[in-house]
Amino acid sequence: MNKIEIYTSKNNQTEINVNFDGDTVWLSLNQISSLFDRDKSVISRHLNKIFKIEELDKNQAVAKNATTASDGKTYLVEYFNLDAILSVGYRVNSKQGTEFRKWATKLLKNHLKKGYTINERRLEQLHQTIELITTKQISNIDEAKGLLEIIKNYNKSFSLLSKFDSNDLSKNDLSKNITYEINYDEAVNAIVNLKKELITKKEASELFGNQKDNALEGILGNILQTFAGDYLYPSIEEQAGNLLYLIIKNHPFSDGNKRIGAFMFIWFLEKNKHNLKINGELKINDNALIAIALLVANSNPKEKDLMIDLIINLIKN
Repeated sequence: MNKIEIYTSKNNQTEINVNFDGDTVWLSLNQISSLFDRDKSVISRHLNKIFKIEELDKNQAVAKNATTASDGKTYLVEYFNLDAILSVGYRVNSKQGTEFRKWATKLLKNHLKKGYTINERRLEQLHQTIELITTKQISNIDEAKGLLEIIKNYNKSFSLLSKFDSNDLSKNDLSKNITYEINYDEAVNAIVNLKKELITKKEASELFGNQKDNALEGILGNILQTFAGDYLYPSIEEQAGNLLYLIIKNHPFSDGNKRIGAFMFIWFLEKNKHNLKINGELKINDNALIAIALLVANSNPKEKDLMIDLIINLIKN
C-alpha cells in the first residue's frame, strides 16, 4: 500500500483516503463503512458471509497493515481489496459501489500507464501454464493442450501475448448488440437440464450444480449492473468474459463450477448469436474452452481484469 489517492463522492458527502498497491485498491473496515454509510457491524457481517461462502478467497482479499492511530499508538489493521469492497457494495448500495468502481478503475489504469504498477509475472504465468502442458506435468494433458491450440490457431496470438504482458489488451470493436439479457431463472433451468444430462451419462453426481447460497444470483446481478441507464459491461464480450470468470472463481456451486462456468459462457454467446466466426466456425472449440476454464481456475485472483480482457480478445469480432 504505497500510494494514496483521495476519493470524493459525487455529492461531496464522502471523502476517503484510498490506498493503491499493485493492481487493486484497499480500504479498512472503517473506510468501507463510511463509503457505503453503513454501520461497521453491517459491513463486517457482509464480509464474513462473503468469505464463509467462498465468494472470495480471504487470503487474497485481506491484507494487514500497521497503522498509527490518533492516540499515537500503532495497530495492525485489516484492509480489504477492490473485489471485497465491490462485493459489499452490491449488497448494500450498488449505485455507490458502481460509482466507486468506475473511479478506482480509472485511477488504476492511469497508474499502470504511468508506470506506478509493474507486474512482470503476467506473461510468466501464461508461459508457466504452457510449459506445464508441453512437459506433461499436469494430469489432464489432453484437455489442457487446448491452450496450445488457441495460441497456434489464432493469427493474432503473438500480438495478444505481447499485450497480455503489458496489460494493454484492447477493448475496441466490441459488440454492443446485446439481444439477450441473462436471466437468473432461465440460467438455473439450463443448469438443471445440464445436470440431468450429465447424470444420465454418469459424468456428474447429485452434488453437481447445487447452489451454496445466493452467489449465482449475485454474479448475474453484477454482470447486469447499470449506471445512468447504461450497462456497466456494455458489450457481449465483456458480459460473457465476466460470466465465465466469476462462476469459476467465486464457486457458487458445491460441485461443477468450471463445467457450469464454461457451459454458461457458451450458452450466453449462443443466445446472443456471438459464438461463430464469420466463416461459420466456432470461435471457441471444445479443447479451447476447457483450456480457458483451466487457465482461469489456476489464475491469481489479482489477475482478474487481465484474465477477463484475455477472454474478451479471444471472442471479439
